[in-house]
Amino acid sequence: MDLQTLTYIVVGATFALYIAIAIWARAGSTQEFYVAGGGVSPLANGMATAADWMSAASFISMAGLISFMGYDGSVYLMGWTGGYVLLALCLAPYLRKFGKFTVPDFIGDRYYSQTARTVAVICAILISFTYVAGQMRGVGVVFSRFLEVDITTGVIIGMAVVFFYAVLGGMKGITYTQVAQYCVLIFAYMVPAIFISIMITGHVLPQTGLGATLLDGSGLHLLERLDGLSAELGFAAYTEGTKSTADIFAITAALMVGTAGLPHVIVRFFTVPRVKDARISAGWALIFISILYTTAPAIGAFARYNMIDTINGPDAQGTLVAEAPTWIKNWEKTGLIKHEDKNGDGRMFYSGDERNEMTIDRDIMVLANPEIAQLPDWVIALVAAGGIAAALSTAAGLLLVISTSISHDLLKRNLMPNITDKQELLAARGAAAVAIVIAGYLGINPPGFVAEVVAFAFGLAAASFFPAIILGIFYKKMNKEGAIAGMLAGIIFTVSYILYFKGIFITPFAENKPENWLFGISPEGIGTVGMVVNFVVAFTVSKFTKEVPQDVQDIVEQIRFPKGAGEAQAH
Repeated sequence: MDLQTLTYIVVGATFALYIAIAIWARAGSTQEFYVAGGGVSPLANGMATAADWMSAASFISMAGLISFMGYDGSVYLMGWTGGYVLLALCLAPYLRKFGKFTVPDFIGDRYYSQTARTVAVICAILISFTYVAGQMRGVGVVFSRFLEVDITTGVIIGMAVVFFYAVLGGMKGITYTQVAQYCVLIFAYMVPAIFISIMITGHVLPQTGLGATLLDGSGLHLLERLDGLSAELGFAAYTEGTKSTADIFAITAALMVGTAGLPHVIVRFFTVPRVKDARISAGWALIFISILYTTAPAIGAFARYNMIDTINGPDAQGTLVAEAPTWIKNWEKTGLIKHEDKNGDGRMFYSGDERNEMTIDRDIMVLANPEIAQLPDWVIALVAAGGIAAALSTAAGLLLVISTSISHDLLKRNLMPNITDKQELLAARGAAAVAIVIAGYLGINPPGFVAEVVAFAFGLAAASFFPAIILGIFYKKMNKEGAIAGMLAGIIFTVSYILYFKGIFITPFAENKPENWLFGISPEGIGTVGMVVNFVVAFTVSKFTKEVPQDVQDIVEQIRFPKGAGEAQAH
């Protein structure tokens, strides 16, 4: 059976599973649509949270970034894992006790203001659209290679699948679909990693294979060999970074605190019956997440070692174009790998200087890794299914956030308080449909690599939600004026900075390079500065405006002690 047919079968089987689960678990009420009825077990919720969390950025793009950036790529690893710990320990139990479905709900009630709720809704939609653009791009990359369609067609197919189970099932359908997706994506990630680790180093565990000695007879460790190759080919040393300390700190901090403000992750803690269960499910999720995150550096290193070896050949003189490896020929069809024979020698060569003749998209490395290592076709098909599972699981959660922000927070809680549950559910599904179309457009016309786009979403969350949430829980004197001013200042500053250098929908105002950046901080890390702006503005404005009503201060005092919270409340 050829790879194409096998891929159709494996991906089709996983789609059938997801859709069957969505039909079985379809939502019949707003309670089930928004938080799955509040009755999901901690283990299942932990697995669903892990799938929600490990998006296309984690599965497809992160190891690719590490493969190309080496040490500098570790900022994504540190930021995203550290951020989840921060969320689980500092925010989730308190928000769960407050008993609201969404972040705008928390902000609207904590800051006793419809204006605060509306600002939070706008921020949630902006963050979610930025994030989901990366997921749709990931779907397009997967389909473009394995279903032999262009990226535009791949995104449209992904839109149709997400629409079906996100709009039909709501949070209840998504939760159980994501349990299945986690199983698919982690199996698809680990199987090729284990195979390649055994082939290159003889170690079964990729985590130990990363620091092991190569089996090629050189007696060198893998990282030692990569450092040597990098020096020979004109790249920076693989184990040494080129980013400034300020930029590394800013990106890591933005990813960490941005995690704690991501609406689609926070809402997962409302799907369990009790606060205790929220803590337990957070622990399970951390275990499930760590399996992939501790493997990513090894996959990045393995992929780079094999890629250089197959492109440049064992004698490092370049592979003849006529004898190009099958994986290069396959990916060239997608336009994500390009070769230009600059010196006319009929060979292809990859380097970091003027000798380079290859343009390679970073987002393909995890998907191409099994092909580069010449693993069996069933492993390649499995990775395709895993990549699609990772992208679609997060896209569904984000689209749910967008739809509930519009139907629940904007309409039900603000503009149209008298609509029925049935009308609210219809509005949520309609909003999700519109959101999928817009997200599809952003997936077809993305502003950067998958992980880069997702980093922008984290920065926006850091600059807008994190200060409002953390102050709302731990500082009872923060008033509505301070919170609103802080959120607006943080989000406007951060969006403006990203647009200035990246030019999403517009032409960039300046070239995106370190000498032009503020304090040497890249657009991926500017959310940290936006967060500081938010805190400063919030504190300053709160000092010159009215005090927080006593009843609100009492609520804040109460939610600091998570014990005794009941179910998430309907509205």
